[in-house]
Amino acid sequence: MKETTTAAAKNFDGFTDEERAAMKEHAQELKTAARRGSRATKADGERDVLAKIAELEEEDRVLAERIHAIVRASAPALSPKLWYGMPAYAKDGKVVCFFQSAAKFKARYATLGFNDPANLDDGAMWPTAFALMELTAEDEARIGALVKRAAS
Repeated sequence: MKETTTAAAKNFDGFTDEERAAMKEHAQELKTAARRGSRATKADGERDVLAKIAELEEEDRVLAERIHAIVRASAPALSPKLWYGMPAYAKDGKVVCFFQSAAKFKARYATLGFNDPANLDDGAMWPTAFALMELTAEDEARIGALVKRAAS
């Protein structure tokens, strides 16, 4: 059989270094959760998320701190947790929303994302991620409403 020699085939090495690092972080998160077992508390997740936020570069850290405060105020029932090394917020163990720093995957903007458990359905199409470069009071109010709706 003839081997393909396209540029894409030659240059594809699998996952990026950033993706591999995120998977390793997730594996460590799963080990930590298993170690905590049934004695795990919401405070453990809060502590983990705040520690991760503190490690972020300044621009990402400022955004992550604001997102954390908005989520905690808008949907206090969501449990903070780490998810692939990112601050995330879960309902019944399933991640509803998460913050992805710009630096994590060398992107030009941070992201606030929503997963399947988020109650944001609006017809046949709706956004599941938002680019963040800075937050105005209007943006914060919009995020608060989205998070509250997502967690409902």
